Amino acid sequence: MKVLVLNGSPKGEYSITLQTSLYLEKKFPEHKFQFLRVGQNIRSFEKDFSTAAEAITGADLIIFSYPVYTFIAPSQLHRFIELLKASGISVSGKFATQITTSKHFYDVTAHKYIQENCQDLGMKYVRGLSADMDDLLTEDGRKTAKEFFEYVCWSMKHDVYETIPKGTMAPTHLPISPVTSSQDKKSGDVVIITDCAKDDKQLSDMIDRFRAVLKYKSRIVNISQYPFHGGCLGCFNCAATGKCIYKDGFDDFLRNNIQTADAIVYAFSIKDHSMGSIFKMYDDRQFCNGHRTVTMGMPMGYLISGNYSSEANLQMIVEGRSEVGGNFLAGVACDEANPDAEIDRLAARLDYAIANKYIQPRNFYGVGGMKIFRDLIWIMRGLMKADHRFYKKHGIYDFPQKQKVTALKMYLVGALISSPKMKSKMGNKMNEGMLAPYKKVLDES
Repeated sequence: MKVLVLNGSPKGEYSITLQTSLYLEKKFPEHKFQFLRVGQNIRSFEKDFSTAAEAITGADLIIFSYPVYTFIAPSQLHRFIELLKASGISVSGKFATQITTSKHFYDVTAHKYIQENCQDLGMKYVRGLSADMDDLLTEDGRKTAKEFFEYVCWSMKHDVYETIPKGTMAPTHLPISPVTSSQDKKSGDVVIITDCAKDDKQLSDMIDRFRAVLKYKSRIVNISQYPFHGGCLGCFNCAATGKCIYKDGFDDFLRNNIQTADAIVYAFSIKDHSMGSIFKMYDDRQFCNGHRTVTMGMPMGYLISGNYSSEANLQMIVEGRSEVGGNFLAGVACDEANPDAEIDRLAARLDYAIANKYIQPRNFYGVGGMKIFRDLIWIMRGLMKADHRFYKKHGIYDFPQKQKVTALKMYLVGALISSPKMKSKMGNKMNEGMLAPYKKVLDES
């Protein structure tokens, strides 16, 4: 069997993720492995896709190999998928899977993104391997990798793969009604981040209406016009200094022109089940801020053109992004049903959030995500010094072992309810005791 590994890491041969595929090559010598550095050489593939096309056409199995960057794959692999779809080569019927490394921070959304795009192309997708960065260094990790590839081989032999859920609707784009903008805007700064192309009238109309009904002053930053030198390299050059290795000035632009705003609104048209490679580059390059929630408390909103209601994975990314960042998600306005009202409601909620500094408590997406970062930064505090200082200052190190008094109480309660006699004597006193502090709050209010 011919196995093609599409190495989506910008680090090329220095990719930690790649080592798993190299390990599988050693363990399964009966199969021929070929490696393509699509992440590191993305500019070359933009100029000439023929080498990639030839390798993909000749492969029996395609493995997407990449580190998880900001909820999905690196922007370079996003761009490669765009090129693959635009090339017109047929990959229908070919088997595909993926191997990633991460700390399991939203690896589910990254894997779903690759799966959805493989299925768009008619490929037979087999669920991939999501590994911790250190898994291959352990016996269990190597065993898991070996068993994963054996499962992929079995799937191919028996023609078993993930099927596409039925009921996907065609994209709808309802027209946007123009409104006259009020000249009397409140002082403030709402920045609209977009990659809107000149010919994307639908998204442009959505932005225009939003700005017209918004009570605050707003401005547009079109990131498709920013002179990016490239996508994030994962080089950790910014870990100590906060300065990106690229000399295109984006780190300063981000901090001085975007993060100073009162609110951020993202506006894009759905491309390949995500926001597209330019937006992904913008997201990835924000790693100059490390894992710090530097826009914490800032309200956020989205203007999205496309079939958003059918994009469950993208919905999770949008909500998770706000939750992890500690931002109030003022809403997502789409152009599928009654877009005028959707846009107006987004503007109204954003107005309220800015005026009242409204923040909602985090849900599972935010709490769970930050606990992964909490443990990661604690271990890496010698390297990620700026992150460590930020986490200490904002009380993010909320380790359960610090709550010694609560743990002691739980031991006591556990001992009491373990005794049938004590439990009988207590009757309903335990419930009354649990409610006592809440009753006090209600009485005082």
